[in-house]
Amino acid sequence: MVEVGLKYEIAFYGEVIKVDSIKGLYTFRIIELYKGKYNSQFITQKYTGTCSNIPSLKQLWIVYANFNDDKTIEVSGCSPSTGFRPYGSDSMPSPPDIKISQKIDDQIKSLSFYIWDLKFENRNLQDWIYQLEKLRTYKKTQKEISDKEKTATKLESYSVYIIISLIVNIVLLASLIFVILKKKNFAK
Repeated sequence: MVEVGLKYEIAFYGEVIKVDSIKGLYTFRIIELYKGKYNSQFITQKYTGTCSNIPSLKQLWIVYANFNDDKTIEVSGCSPSTGFRPYGSDSMPSPPDIKISQKIDDQIKSLSFYIWDLKFENRNLQDWIYQLEKLRTYKKTQKEISDKEKTATKLESYSVYIIISLIVNIVLLASLIFVILKKKNFAK
């Protein structure tokens, strides 16, 4: 899911803090940015159609999205973006069918649905933590690559400075030798 998600322009871990379902706007507070450049702590998703994911619950989300022209984001229903608790979203499968005979009482049925909910929540929590760890690893490797590039750039800059200082020193030495030889020839 993370590999697919990183194909989008921005990836972050955040919290839905404002829901305006009438205007189709959902505001996230970015907690951790993993991919993309964004300078604000808040970002707004604009619902643009039937393929948009609707984060209607104020909760934590892992978001993979593309930018719209107006600097809002589009969270596609095809992206692996997910809320911490997927209830109320399309990502939650329907409960299993339980064939009830007259002998099974409602309490057993209720318990089996409760167990199903717990299993689903457990699986979702495992997936959630796995995605966060993969994203953090991705961010760390990107930082290491960036640091190596900066170091290489600094080394290139130092090389240029060393070459320039060598040329200046050679020119100064040649000038000094020229001045000394001219004074010797002038003294004769």
